[in-house]
Amino acid sequence: MNHAVLLIGHGSRNSDANREFEQLVEQVRLRFEGELPIFHGYVELAAPSFVKALSDLSMQYDKITVVPISLFMAGHVKNDIPLAIAKLVSLNPKTKYIVTPALGVEQEMVNLFYDRVTEAIQKDDADAAVIVVGRGSSDPDANSNFFKLVRLIGEGAKLYRVFPCFVGITSPRLAETLDYVARMRPRRVFVIPYFLFTGVLMNRIDAMIREVQEKSPWIKVSMLSYIGVDRHLVDLVERRVREADEQRPNLDCVTCHYRAPLGKLSEQVGGLKSLLWSLRHTITHNQAMPHSHAHTPMKKHVLVCTNNDCADKGALRVLRRLQRTLKDKKVFKDYKVTRTSCMGRCGEGPTVAVYPDGIWYRELDEASAERLVCEHLLNDQLVAEKVDNIMQ
Repeated sequence: MNHAVLLIGHGSRNSDANREFEQLVEQVRLRFEGELPIFHGYVELAAPSFVKALSDLSMQYDKITVVPISLFMAGHVKNDIPLAIAKLVSLNPKTKYIVTPALGVEQEMVNLFYDRVTEAIQKDDADAAVIVVGRGSSDPDANSNFFKLVRLIGEGAKLYRVFPCFVGITSPRLAETLDYVARMRPRRVFVIPYFLFTGVLMNRIDAMIREVQEKSPWIKVSMLSYIGVDRHLVDLVERRVREADEQRPNLDCVTCHYRAPLGKLSEQVGGLKSLLWSLRHTITHNQAMPHSHAHTPMKKHVLVCTNNDCADKGALRVLRRLQRTLKDKKVFKDYKVTRTSCMGRCGEGPTVAVYPDGIWYRELDEASAERLVCEHLLNDQLVAEKVDNIMQ
């Protein structure tokens, strides 16, 4: 068959991170030189978008293998990619799409960090503590696999003072883990960022390490490198492509009988889109689920993401303006404004969702927050230019 491969990266506002991903793509391309054409796309924050890349390839190839360059099976792999493919299947029914799993807990990833740890930790560092820090996810499955991987690394290297933690979203957090480990007074602490490429979080981790070093100068804290373009990583991506070509099992989210597009059923409530969106937003929108009211039910519920990315772009000011405007209009008892953690739209915030309407807004500022109250909440008119999505 006329066959192509698409590698999907997350994408970053940091050009160095995108450059490293594209270096990985080039290394994979060399492995398949003369066999398969290798393309790439991004989920967000960089171009080309994977949706456009997939759409373009669907016009040229009969078979497309999609490889998510993602550490674990979380929201983007479970939801965004299957949603995009479901739409393309209806447009290009003759094109065959095969989606491989994320990188996950595989021999290559364990060996990669085993090599890195054993190279850094010498025999005289037998009492060293190792902290492995991940990004953190709202998906407990991804977080549990991170813990599993860390345990395999620790036991493989015969290190039993190994502590998994996260930069954000979930706990335990890096700051509290650094403080906890420092109280154990080890002579050496090694911090290993479990990240594919560089980015702003590397600077954040480095700042936390400097802070704990100042507080506990008797402990030497060293940060090892993130994954980067490592031969083990290239090996695993190559294996994913070759297994897909050998007709190994497809990504569960694509073939699951609950999600397979069955004619018109996929367009109805309970079908593909409804299921995937509900899974994506279960964590942040469980407040909107029907429940017994011991009080007069609210007219609308406004959710404001105040996680790091949105907070940096003014989400707290938006939150306060919404609350103040409702109070000024003397309707604050009829409308609830709630701050949430990550709502899955990083890079597009501040993100605000209005329920039960199912209207998601992006890039709100204080002025548009006041308009949201006056126009949407009080008069049922959308602030159209700020609408990001309509959940139905």
